[in-house]
Amino acid sequence: MWYELTKEFIYGFVGLEGKLADATHFFIYDTIKIWFLLLTIIFAVSFLRTWVNTEYVRAHLQGKSALYGHVGASLFGIITPFCSCSAIPLFLGFIQARIPAGVTFSYLISAPMNNEIAIAMLFGLFGWKVTSIYIAFGLMVAIIGGYIIGKMGAENEILLDVKPMDTELEAELVKLTFKDRAKEAWDYTLDIFRKIYLYVLLGVGVGAWIHGYIPTDFIARYTGEGNPFAVIIAVIMGIPMYSNAAGVMPLVEVLTSKGMLLGTALSFMMAVTALSLPEALILKKIISLRLIGIFFAIVGSGIIAIGYLFNAIL
Repeated sequence: MWYELTKEFIYGFVGLEGKLADATHFFIYDTIKIWFLLLTIIFAVSFLRTWVNTEYVRAHLQGKSALYGHVGASLFGIITPFCSCSAIPLFLGFIQARIPAGVTFSYLISAPMNNEIAIAMLFGLFGWKVTSIYIAFGLMVAIIGGYIIGKMGAENEILLDVKPMDTELEAELVKLTFKDRAKEAWDYTLDIFRKIYLYVLLGVGVGAWIHGYIPTDFIARYTGEGNPFAVIIAVIMGIPMYSNAAGVMPLVEVLTSKGMLLGTALSFMMAVTALSLPEALILKKIISLRLIGIFFAIVGSGIIAIGYLFNAIL
């Protein structure tokens, strides 16, 4: 319905034609749609998250088995709203709490890759099937990546002198009324929306330009089924960039509509959100260059593998 209304407005009421009309229609239609999805789904996720206390989770993971820790830390990454850089303070908190380094890396990988913005926008643009597979693969990369890094003696590669806590962590679940939870979730949703709505405008704007002016066969020729290296190229292109899912997801929608395979487009998005140069520069103060290289190599390889798997099964 919204699609038809915006179409009638642009082509009928305003009277635009050709590529400009296509780009303008895409921009208005997608901007409102994505804003609505963000407000709705982030509120729902935030409301559910009011039952989870991050300090409680951190205390809960302390002293648990390695497998339990990797799975728990990866799942915890889904409910924390951090990009690749903003996840680092909690990563340090995990180290301070004597949680094994491999487990902390499982969290560091999962948090930006599986955050609620990526999940909300994937669900709105591609449906539950793609979203479910994406989350499953994202968790798999986080669990396996953290496990491998842990087995490689990551503790010896930590440069920052983080003083460990001498006592066991204790944290109690916060007790809130239903009204308090709804208010907290709404305040958080508005705060997130204020921070990302310009990224959405920028991302949709670039996507609208590609949608209206870049020929379909141009993108399909270089990133479609005919190029076996398309996923690798997409990941290499995505790593130097630094953006959140709100900015890059509209591009994913357009690129797939123009002929880029979905796995290739998602690999590009994962590389942008989970690996970035700013993240590497911050980590350089915390861990050795060798471990940064291992971290990027493992996560990058996982993202490439996911891209090829997506392309094979969808």
